[in-house]
Amino acid sequence: MRITPAAIVAKVKSKKSSNNNLSNNNLSNRSSRLKMLKASYPLLLMFLPVFVYYVVFRYIPLIGALIISVKKYQPALGIIGSKWVGLEYFTQFIDSVFFWRLLRNTLAINFFQLILGFTAPIILALLLNEIGSSKFKRLVQSVTYLPNFISSVVVVGIVVVFLSPTTGVVNSIISKLGMEKVNFLTEPSYFWLIYTLMVIWQTTGYSAIIYLASLTGINPELYEASKIDGAGRWSQLWHITLPGISSTIVILLLMRLGSLLEVGYESIILLYNPSIYSTADVISTYVYRRGILNGDYSFASAVGFFQSVIGLVLVITANKLAKKYTETSLW
Repeated sequence: MRITPAAIVAKVKSKKSSNNNLSNNNLSNRSSRLKMLKASYPLLLMFLPVFVYYVVFRYIPLIGALIISVKKYQPALGIIGSKWVGLEYFTQFIDSVFFWRLLRNTLAINFFQLILGFTAPIILALLLNEIGSSKFKRLVQSVTYLPNFISSVVVVGIVVVFLSPTTGVVNSIISKLGMEKVNFLTEPSYFWLIYTLMVIWQTTGYSAIIYLASLTGINPELYEASKIDGAGRWSQLWHITLPGISSTIVILLLMRLGSLLEVGYESIILLYNPSIYSTADVISTYVYRRGILNGDYSFASAVGFFQSVIGLVLVITANKLAKKYTETSLW
């Protein structure tokens, strides 16, 4: 095929016009992005403190913990001057005689909290949603919401007083029923249940707020249409209410799975004693004793990083499963 000069000129012109179109599209995209940024400026400004908080108090310490965990950290030498030991502390923790006990206790407490503690706010929100009287609804919500603002020290103190073998309310009831009093806080078999019920009482009301907010987003016309079709309260609950908040439940469940190896060590430290270490000692409390009390910072950092990695793996796996079997996911 013969190529004429006119064809070459036409091809060059078409190439120039396509390049001009691409540059114009890029300019329009940039201008639209700038407009979006200007329109979202207040929201970005509100997000800035949160971003700074996570960078300063989450990501930077995570990097520091990773460096310390592979070194024999000595404050006098600093992070850079400390001796490199590699994965010594990770293997030391996994080979420890306490590893399986700590892992079992941590998973058991989290399992109880996942089954009982995660479902309790959902049930409370559904019950509050069914209450007709607005005054009684606000009263119940306030009463269940207030324990979240009580200090962990006070909450543990209340539990200790209630379960006291001499003057506790629970043992008084047990003795009146003709049974022997039990010192619950020295019996290892009771700790998982005691801790789970304590956390449920303290956090259920506060956690139910998210589900109550999600319930307000359900279209009331769906309930009216279901009543016309003859649906009762239970049918409305199963076919309208629960599907309406299912996305919120999935998101919160995914976030909860990420902290499956984390337990609030403050309450456990206040509540436990050496006689119940076999069921009360978890990874967080062990790290506290080794890292803070004994000054073994590298070992504590290694265990903390181990928890973070396992949590990340759990979140990614759960998110993939949620994306595969449901329409909701974190990303």
